[in-house]
Amino acid sequence: MRLEPAAADWTFTRTVAGVAVLCRYAAAHGLDARRCLSGTGLDPEQLADPDREVTAAQELRVVRTLRRELGEVGLAVGATYSASTFGAFGYAVQSSRTVLDAMATAAHFIDLSFAFALPRAEVAGERVVVEHDGTGLPRDVRRFLLERDAEAVRRVLDGLVPGGVGAVLEVSGDRASVVFEADQLDRPLPDRSAEGLRTAEAVCRDVVDRRRARTGLAADVRVLVTQRLRDGAPMPDVAAALGWTERTQRRRLAQEGVGYRELVDEVRSSMAAALTARRATLPVADLAARLGYASAPAYLHARARWDR
Repeated sequence: MRLEPAAADWTFTRTVAGVAVLCRYAAAHGLDARRCLSGTGLDPEQLADPDREVTAAQELRVVRTLRRELGEVGLAVGATYSASTFGAFGYAVQSSRTVLDAMATAAHFIDLSFAFALPRAEVAGERVVVEHDGTGLPRDVRRFLLERDAEAVRRVLDGLVPGGVGAVLEVSGDRASVVFEADQLDRPLPDRSAEGLRTAEAVCRDVVDRRRARTGLAADVRVLVTQRLRDGAPMPDVAAALGWTERTQRRRLAQEGVGYRELVDEVRSSMAAALTARRATLPVADLAARLGYASAPAYLHARARWDR
């Protein structure tokens, strides 16, 4: 048995919940949220929004602040994670039939986690080894991320079944392993539910399909546009958030075959569809404001263009 993560690397889009976990740990140790979020472009009020997405770079900025202010606390942060930390992704894992099925589900939807050191699992003799390779992580926060992510995996695994699976964390240099006996793989999960799993997987597929449709720079730009949409998502602001000039951003997006306006329209149309699908429909003027339009007619004109 060998399980490979669906994501190729750690640069995928994440929910703000991962940043919220870091900020809660920081607050418990005297570091307030505004200081924790410094340089990210995020506000503390946004941490409670379950639909808000952030770039990997934004979460990484918070990690750097925690390490600078609190030291190498990756293990301690990782100890605060459980399956429920990860929303629908965590619920899908908990609803799986066995420990092995839960691990396969986690590998398939790994880009719905907050991981940087992506786990790879295999059976080696009588043991299961979940390997985390930190060599591709930024050197200044490598130890923090490696220990946090490996400890989080250990905690989630041990939380799947009563008494845990006996997982042990081993860290050596730029690698960390979570190890347990292979006979634990067939243990049934107490919260297993075929219906619950189908529901959770449907939610997870909807999110990953949308995220995987855009990767690389285009994915990050979409996230930053969404965060700034009420202000019209001006291109200079998004470019500055990425540390680039407008010209550089335009050139990099062109290399990926997409334009900035196209991405803004994608975000607006998808948000409009989600908002208008709700039972309590927003007034057109309010909807236009949420999407960053100066007036209701401007929004209606754009909507007509999307529908053509």
